Amino acid sequence: MQFRGGMNELMRQAARMQRKIEETKQRIKDNEVEGAAGGDKVKVTVTCEGKLKRISIDPELLKSEEIDMTLDMVVAAANNALEAADKQVEAEINKITGGVKIPGLG
Repeated sequence: MQFRGGMNELMRQAARMQRKIEETKQRIKDNEVEGAAGGDKVKVTVTCEGKLKRISIDPELLKSEEIDMTLDMVVAAANNALEAADKQVEAEINKITGGVKIPGLG
């Protein structure tokens, strides 16, 4: 199988795709994603860049649960939020790559 343009064209296409991926990551880095735990009593907001923005804990939860259980919920909510942020970034990159996993890109 031979493609038009040879190796140089392939390298140019890969470079363009990498630029588009980086531009997309930059464009969505401040998008906020929320994760929750404990029936939404604990909520954590992160950015698509992976930065923690907010933690919200229902005051009633603090009255009724031990601190260890509440902290476990904070960790679970944070992990949920980070996973959702990763999925959002991956979905945006898949729009560029057509879902193809290309080593070194993304």
